[in-house]
Amino acid sequence: MAERKIFAGPRVRRIRNGLGLTQTAMAEALEISPSYLNLIERNQRPLTVQLLLKLASVYKVDLDELQGEAGGSASQLREVFADPLLSGELPGDQELIEVAEAAPNAASGIVKLYRAYREQAARLSDLADLLAREGHETSLSGARLPIDELREVFERRPNYFGRLDEAAEAFHASLGLAAGDDLAVALKSWLRSTHGIVVRTLPVQTMPSLRRRYDRHSMRLFLSERLSAFDQLREVAMEVVLLAFSEALQAELEALELRSGEARRLGRFELARAAAHALMMPYGAFLSAAIRARYDIDILRARFNVSFEQAANRLTMLQRPGAPGLAFFMMEVDNAGNRFRRSGAQGFPHAKFGGACPKLNIHAAFAQPGQVLVEQVEMPDSAGFLTISRTLEGPQAGFGERVRRTALLIGCDIGHRDEVAYAAALPDKAVPPIAVGAACRLCERSGCLARAEPPLTRPLGLDEMVTGLSAFDFQ
Repeated sequence: MAERKIFAGPRVRRIRNGLGLTQTAMAEALEISPSYLNLIERNQRPLTVQLLLKLASVYKVDLDELQGEAGGSASQLREVFADPLLSGELPGDQELIEVAEAAPNAASGIVKLYRAYREQAARLSDLADLLAREGHETSLSGARLPIDELREVFERRPNYFGRLDEAAEAFHASLGLAAGDDLAVALKSWLRSTHGIVVRTLPVQTMPSLRRRYDRHSMRLFLSERLSAFDQLREVAMEVVLLAFSEALQAELEALELRSGEARRLGRFELARAAAHALMMPYGAFLSAAIRARYDIDILRARFNVSFEQAANRLTMLQRPGAPGLAFFMMEVDNAGNRFRRSGAQGFPHAKFGGACPKLNIHAAFAQPGQVLVEQVEMPDSAGFLTISRTLEGPQAGFGERVRRTALLIGCDIGHRDEVAYAAALPDKAVPPIAVGAACRLCERSGCLARAEPPLTRPLGLDEMVTGLSAFDFQ
């Protein structure tokens, strides 16, 4: 096996400068020419084994220090320059490695400054949420990606889009489906007869990294075989929406008042997704079925031949003026706590629910895949909610691939418990609900075993004589 070349010029230079030596003096001690040492320090020549041993012998240098990689510092710098404020500043990783090698202390300082900046941005965001709870809206915000702009808009408005919902209901009625007819067959037939588009399912080997692809030249819509039948139906429905509801789609998109072009493109996709759900589960029929089934998601998914996630999503959209359903809200996270989406019929109830408490059953759902978990939770201000959580499986994974699994929580005000089938799983009303908070930084519950961060609003209780249950006790 070829010997790995070690380029450690900046480290050799730091050793020389630390000892106060000139290149000539160090070169003489190492028995090499000053010009050769100069090439080594500029990373134009590697260190040989003989030179490594000579450096260790003459200057008592740790060989691990010379052979060590700058990967740790470079990876931390990579995180810094991936921030929206700095993205695009560097063309590649080589410059990061050079900075980490040539100036490790400066690289460490950059990382420390960035982490302090992120901490302050998080505190400003928490403070903005806290003020919003008290009725004081602020314009405090950090650097935001287009997806952040879109999420903020969707999370603070009802998840109902009247133009799209009405267009979808009318279109579904125009298909003239009888009981038992397959909606997927009808939509594919419409695409072919009206626009000449043929839907085909392709194997993983042909389309390894895509869910769907529309080929304008051959007029074919390709879907991945990784998708379940429910997800394939949604992709077909979205294609119908983009073709048949273009005016309604554009009107709803303009109403969102998104500022960036990228956010508008993402918004168009999300609106098409919402309209696809409306097409798969027409408002009137779905609301009627939901009321009769007492909002049992599994019964609704079977009746409309959709997935658990699709039926749950549709429940959050039942807010047509004059014919509303219960006001459900929803959130989805992965097992690392990353949030994918939050939505709700009345706008996600940030001020009360928040959804970032580690005690919520959405996090426990990962330990029981496929099981429906039901709880009654209570916020510090005594607001109560009924929460239903379950894991969701992503596209079909092949052998050796890790399954993409997320968890979904759907909830409503506890005052509606008698209208919801899931209330049967709740304990007797005499049993106290689970005490949760909006988020650890905004929660002032003392003695919480699950607390992950100190509250923003209270000083820490640093008493050497008394230690509480939480690692972040406060006064």
